Amino acid sequence: MIELDSVTKRFERLTAVERVSLQIQSGEVLGLLGENGAGKTTLMRMMATILTPTEGEIVINGFSVRHQQVEVRRQIGILFGGEIGLYNRLTARENIAYFGQLYGIAPDRLARRIEELSEMLEMQDYLDRRVGGFSRGMKQKVAIARVLVHDPQIVLLDEPTTGLDVGAASIFRALIRQMKAAGKTILFSSHHMGEIEKLCDRVAIMHCGRLCYEGTLPRLRAMYGFTDLDELFLQVLEKEGER
Repeated sequence: MIELDSVTKRFERLTAVERVSLQIQSGEVLGLLGENGAGKTTLMRMMATILTPTEGEIVINGFSVRHQQVEVRRQIGILFGGEIGLYNRLTARENIAYFGQLYGIAPDRLARRIEELSEMLEMQDYLDRRVGGFSRGMKQKVAIARVLVHDPQIVLLDEPTTGLDVGAASIFRALIRQMKAAGKTILFSSHHMGEIEKLCDRVAIMHCGRLCYEGTLPRLRAMYGFTDLDELFLQVLEKEGER
């Protein structure tokens, strides 16, 4: 479970996130929407303990991001879409294993987990090849496996399907559904409205650092009278801009 209470983040004179309150339950998939610069990544970085809130509190499965950072990090797996961060000279297996070792996973369990993730993400053909020659989509799959290697209860994904082709994106969606069925809490940001509609129980929309909508898509459609998600999104932003 993720709990945010009046979370604010300021960088000198810039307020990137302003008084955001939100709860995400175990077994729930929440889609985080907003234009570039809306504060989505900053919010997720605070959840991951990379940034410290200026004000407010974030609690991850009962642990405070301010005071219990080590415990929080054990609970979460996080992927930022533009930051794959793999070691090109290592194979896909070695990259995943390295991060698994950082989490203290026993060798036998780690080997089994790598095989499980390789099968789920269909990486068997290149698991033992160096990642330096991989396509963007192949690297993204390895990065997703690295994020999930310690079987985290909270999964934070910022633009996770960046670089994935249609087939790989379909595999990713199946993985999200599998994690949801296992009771994991999942937050992901995306500009692909089709993904949001297929995967999310609720959505949260940010604009200029503020949370301007939180709820289900049927409720959002009822509020604005549109069925097209792109049009709905633009309507929410237009209304928020008038305030």
